[in-house]
Amino acid sequence: MAITADEVSTEELPGRQSSRTLPFKPHFLFNVGEVRYEALEELERRQSGEVLLLAQRRVRKEALAGRCFVRRLPSPSTYMRRQRLVEEVQLAFRLQHPAIAQVLHLGVYDDAPHVVMEYVPGPSVETLVTAGVVRGRPMSEAFALYVGAELAEALHHAHTLQDEDGRPLGVVHRDVNPRHVVVGLHGEVKLMNFGAAYSLLVGREESPQSLVRGDVAYASPEYVQRQPLTPRSDVFSLGVLLVELLTGKHLFDVDAVPRAPQGKPPRVEGIPSLPLKQMRALLATLGPAFVEKAVEALAPEVKAILHKALRANPEERFSSAAEVRDALRAAQSLRGQSYGRPEVAEEAARVLVEGGSMRDKVEFGEAGLYPEGLDAHELAALEEE
Repeated sequence: MAITADEVSTEELPGRQSSRTLPFKPHFLFNVGEVRYEALEELERRQSGEVLLLAQRRVRKEALAGRCFVRRLPSPSTYMRRQRLVEEVQLAFRLQHPAIAQVLHLGVYDDAPHVVMEYVPGPSVETLVTAGVVRGRPMSEAFALYVGAELAEALHHAHTLQDEDGRPLGVVHRDVNPRHVVVGLHGEVKLMNFGAAYSLLVGREESPQSLVRGDVAYASPEYVQRQPLTPRSDVFSLGVLLVELLTGKHLFDVDAVPRAPQGKPPRVEGIPSLPLKQMRALLATLGPAFVEKAVEALAPEVKAILHKALRANPEERFSSAAEVRDALRAAQSLRGQSYGRPEVAEEAARVLVEGGSMRDKVEFGEAGLYPEGLDAHELAALEEE
């Protein structure tokens, strides 16, 4: 019963923003035809006002098989942002790949845009990284190589997408980060949130060149410097994600910040995890020696991949996500043992249990290791087993 973004006009996206009272209680959201959507749980609430909900679908009071995610977005404040939101969802509908979470519906309810997405039960890579830090041991290299190859394959699909006339759409995700990657309970890897994606889609209201969207902590040097974007920008972001997955640490030490370089900074839409000027300064320190220090404990073949993915000059990186995928799979094959979805699911479950059992003994920072509503979502299946 889902509708497509082609059926949504920009006039349906008013400027007012809806709100819900806390604490959260399960409640009715909206109807799409005969399908009733009910919010079961709030999984995430961002500073930008975006709320991620776990929802159940029902028809005549009967629950349908499977659940879904519902992203309730802040109402766009300008015509350009309203138009861009519709076009972003139209773009997301084109992405059909097993490693990309499917967007199913866009509608406006209670004066706010709601995007219905495929439900992927399981932890985010961010949660797995943090649990690994808590237990004192990051995820295995085999785990990171498998997850990275799946993400590279998904990005290659997006990067090579064409329109109906065979013209390249020029899609760049622009926000590849650990929060947007989910590892399913059966070991499947899903890349989520193409909401910040850039595209050359004909007729699309392009994001202004000076506008940075997404989490700049994973942005490429050319992105924060307002230079032209190519798939190599996503390759860099994937490299930063893999360093964090493999070491438990972000590529950059955000507490040791040199003076920001001169130049007019791009504008930021939304609230990044790092100040933009700080990230530009950190990226100015990037070089082979810097990367080597971050990855020195890893296997030589893994270090070689990360060095190439994290070159400051995009022309020196892998030319495509497909090349990254092939390099990661080649490194995996050198280990001489099979590592697939069953092993991914087993390792993810183990690190959650080992990290989760220690969470009361460790300070996790402002948001905590398992933000409100997240541990039930991500650990319920494990506890049932």
